Amino acid sequence: MRARITALLLLVPAVAAAQRATAPRGPASITTADVLRRINIIAADSMRGRPTPSRELEEVAAYVGGEFQRLKLRPAGDSGSYFQRYPLEVWRFEPDSSTLRASGRATASWRVGQDVLLVQGEAPEGQPTAPVVLVTGNPLAGGALDSAAVAGKVVILSFGPQLNAIAGKLLPLGPLAILLVGDLPDSLWMQFPGREGGIRVRNPNEGGGANIPAVFATRIGTLGPWLAGAGVSPDSLAPWSQAPLKARPVTDATIQINVWQRLVQRATAPNVVGILDGSDPSLRSEYVVYSAHMDHIGTPGDGLGCAAQGADSICNGADDDGSGTVAVLELAEAFATAAERPKRSVVFMTVSGEERGLWGSAYFTDHPTVPLASVVADLNTDMVGRNAPDTMAVIGREHSDLGRTVDRVAAAHPELRIHPVGDLWPQEGLFFRSDHFNFAKHGVPILFFTSGLHPDYHRVTDAPAALDADKVARYARLAYFLGMDLANSAVRPKWNPESYRQIVTGNR
Repeated sequence: MRARITALLLLVPAVAAAQRATAPRGPASITTADVLRRINIIAADSMRGRPTPSRELEEVAAYVGGEFQRLKLRPAGDSGSYFQRYPLEVWRFEPDSSTLRASGRATASWRVGQDVLLVQGEAPEGQPTAPVVLVTGNPLAGGALDSAAVAGKVVILSFGPQLNAIAGKLLPLGPLAILLVGDLPDSLWMQFPGREGGIRVRNPNEGGGANIPAVFATRIGTLGPWLAGAGVSPDSLAPWSQAPLKARPVTDATIQINVWQRLVQRATAPNVVGILDGSDPSLRSEYVVYSAHMDHIGTPGDGLGCAAQGADSICNGADDDGSGTVAVLELAEAFATAAERPKRSVVFMTVSGEERGLWGSAYFTDHPTVPLASVVADLNTDMVGRNAPDTMAVIGREHSDLGRTVDRVAAAHPELRIHPVGDLWPQEGLFFRSDHFNFAKHGVPILFFTSGLHPDYHRVTDAPAALDADKVARYARLAYFLGMDLANSAVRPKWNPESYRQIVTGNR
């Protein structure tokens, strides 16, 4: 019997080699079954919504890094590893001891945690009082912000589709605080963080290396009476304005900030980066990047807006962005097993901190492990597993010739039944809301693939069972053919000059 077992064991390597030889290779390796298997790992209840930072996020990062190692990708993180880490700070916040008080021509007092919410950033020490500035307009319509107009002041800014773009211009100028205001329904308002005391997380690298100021949120019903008393029409905060960007002081108005919080821990969070080296000696030093974010909003205690629904208190994030993370893993396997190796190198990257403010991708683009000038395109995937089964929105397609390329590649593969369309939700400002935006600001042509928002967005119902795994698999195969086309092309993608001026030059 022992001799028989020994003989069988000797056959194991040969059997494994035969299985590898017959396993699907290249884009054929991207299957619905594989998507389902991976999404049930990444978005399982045991991962508790993988907030940044958390033990569960680290487990997902370790899983992704293990897959990159199995596929023999070259590590492109810190110190020869697959992991690039960036610093975070954990603070204790007590809203019951915190207030905002307005004085001058009109007076008001707002309770932090009820009337206004501290949603992000670091509140100033002490109880400073500062003048108030109203920022309006659309950054893509021109105009500029003067440092003297906003530095050290409380800036009132409307929620709207250009919010991230305006914030990118505003934060480096050093405002004391930002007060976001909008006509928000109760259902959305209740999802905002900052309602309860507890732990808050801050990224010390945010805002170009400077501490990001306190960002408060409130509703027009709360702020409107004070604005009117200060001589400002609430209509001036219209979020769809196409006027040039402008800062206007609110005459005879100041706001005092009194927020109680203290630093309790310094931590780090991971990005995971692997590279498949290209085959062409002259092109392998250029890169096509596939990116997605592996974090989500966790549970109600994580302060990111997750709300319990019945007995379920875990926001799994299967679509947001488990679907994108799985797509990157599927693409890594397809490229690593393909018979044809691309001429350019391909970077596969899953980042963290997206839900807290695009933190991981911002850190990567500020501290790149490959030269950004050598990145020919970033293909970002965020939420690709819901809505119409044959439609995929391609955000940013109008800003470079990548739009024509994806149309051509999709037309060449009708069997995938994926029809690329433009931005179906322009009012949502999706161009500014995922990790591709940090690449675009640094001059990298981008495409952002998404199937869009849905009723389960940021809810406990965004679970693996609701995901259209077949759509994710078909999309990933399209992304494979697109990436291979870009990696083998003799020429790099080109920006449209006006888009480059607005997006790249305007954010430097």
